[in-house]
Amino acid sequence: MQGYDRTTYGEAFADVYDDWYADVSDVGATARTLTELALDAAASDDVASVLELGVGTGRLALPLAADDRLRVVGIDSSEAMLAVLHAADTERRITTIVGDMVDDLPAGPFDLAFVAYNTLFNLTADGDQARCFGAVAERLAAGGRFVVEAFVPHEPAADGDVVGVRSMTADRVVLSISRQHADEQVAEGQFVEFTEAGGVRLRPWSIRYSTLQQLDGYADDAGMIVEARWADMSRTPHGPDHDRHVTVYRRPGDDHAGHATGAREDM
Repeated sequence: MQGYDRTTYGEAFADVYDDWYADVSDVGATARTLTELALDAAASDDVASVLELGVGTGRLALPLAADDRLRVVGIDSSEAMLAVLHAADTERRITTIVGDMVDDLPAGPFDLAFVAYNTLFNLTADGDQARCFGAVAERLAAGGRFVVEAFVPHEPAADGDVVGVRSMTADRVVLSISRQHADEQVAEGQFVEFTEAGGVRLRPWSIRYSTLQQLDGYADDAGMIVEARWADMSRTPHGPDHDRHVTVYRRPGDDHAGHATGAREDM
C-alpha cells in the first residue's frame, strides 16, 4: 500500500484499538498461560523477564505486569499506541521502547518473548519476519520461549477484493475494504469511518502473512524448536481445521524442557 509504513497502523488505530479489539482474544487465558511459561523458563528465579513485541495499548502487558513475579518490557513502533498504554499504566510497571520489532529489541536476556494476535504479520518487508525470529532468539535466555499467536492462512489463497460493513449506528458507519495478493502473501485494506460530527476517517492496515511451515522454518533457522502448538491460549489441542494457532518455540539449553504441554496434531 503506497505511503504505508511501520507507524501507520498505530497512528490510525490508537484511539479506537481498545474499543474495537478488547475481546479479540481471551485476555485472562493469555495472561495465565504466558505467566506459567515465563516462570517455568525462569526456573529457580523469583522474577521472570517478559518481552512483548508490538505491545500497543497494553491490552496484554498491563495484566501481565500486575503480577509481581513478572518484569515486563514492551516495544512498539507507534508513539500514539504507547501514549494510551502510559495513560493506563499509572504505576509505571511496564518498561516501554519506541522501536522496531527487528532492529530495536532490548538486549535481554528474556525468559519469555511473545507476539500476540497477528502482530508478527505487521512486519511486511521481505525477510523481516525471519530476522525477527533471529533477533528474538539472540535475546532469549537458555530455555527461553518465544510465543507466536496468529491466524492460519487458507491454502490455496485467492486474490480478491472484499467490501463489507463492520459496524453501523444512527450516527456512525464503518466500512471494511480489503484486498489480498495471494502470490505475495499480502493482505491490505482500509476501515472507512463516517460520522455525523467528524466526517470521514481512514484507518489503513497491511499485513504479510506466513504459513505454519514458514514460521517453523524461521524458528529452525534461528536455532529454536517447536515445543507446543495450540488452537488458543487455553491450550486447546491444535488440529488441521483450526484457523488460529498459538505456537511455543524454545531456545534449547535448559534442563526442564517440555513443561509446555500441548498437542501438535498438525505437524
